[in-house]
Amino acid sequence: MRILAIDGGGIRGLIPALVLAEIERRTQRRAADLFDLIAGTSTGGILAAALTIPGPDGSPRYTADQLTRLYETEGPRIFSRSLVRVVLSAGGVLDEKYDSKGLEVALTEYLGDARLKDALTPILLTAYETERRCAFFFRSSRAAKDPAYDFALTDAAHATSAAPTYFEPVRVGDFTLVDGGLFASNPALCAYVDVVAAGRKEDVTVVASLGTGAAKRPIPYEVAKDWGQLGWARSVIDVLLSAQAETVDYQLSKLLEDRYVRLQVELELANDDLDDASPENLRDLRAEADRLVRKQDRAIDDLCARLTA
Repeated sequence: MRILAIDGGGIRGLIPALVLAEIERRTQRRAADLFDLIAGTSTGGILAAALTIPGPDGSPRYTADQLTRLYETEGPRIFSRSLVRVVLSAGGVLDEKYDSKGLEVALTEYLGDARLKDALTPILLTAYETERRCAFFFRSSRAAKDPAYDFALTDAAHATSAAPTYFEPVRVGDFTLVDGGLFASNPALCAYVDVVAAGRKEDVTVVASLGTGAAKRPIPYEVAKDWGQLGWARSVIDVLLSAQAETVDYQLSKLLEDRYVRLQVELELANDDLDDASPENLRDLRAEADRLVRKQDRAIDDLCARLTA
């Protein structure tokens, strides 16, 4: 059982897309063929969905390299605000920073009318239900058995990426959903627990976890000590994402030891903001991914060997 998990991180999803493109290049196989389960949160959930939808010939519709366009072409449209939006939202204080229309258009273009049950490889996407106050999982395995949970992939991908303060919540059926990064910015542990619960713990040979770049911008005591709700609101999402991802990294490294492979890079050039889709930052995100591939060359080679054994 080979598991792939892709972190949340907004526009920084370009990094795992490029790492997956390198893995596909080295193995000459698609991600959907290399893994038995693909889990994703937020931007990672969008990648998980897009990597597994079938094309006209029944094979995966997209290569990972093709999905980099989702960030470099669609990213600036998704994270775009009109002057009216800026004024009415008071810069994101009184309302969400972005209209969801750009995200919806991009998801429709890439995912079309595919449904959850259509995924060529089982997928698990995370979201949070705000009315029932509980974690919510889009599982293609459940969708294949229960039509009531066979949601459109555009809806599932939209829900997992509806980050609070950035986008409004999403209604999917009877559920009100927001970004799964609130509890699982690194969804690797969720995927592993699903496999264990299915009685397949001993079948797990590798869990490959792809990060979107570790945010290391410090929050000094002198700055944070006087923050109230408004001050923390500007940073709490980024803090939650980082803290949760690092905690899961620690837990799985202890539980699985060498069966767990984490491919992550500390951001040195790129802005760690989730919504910086400027040409300069997209260029820097590419550079961060290139640095990760160079630094983790041996680990990636070993992972590729294990995936194709």
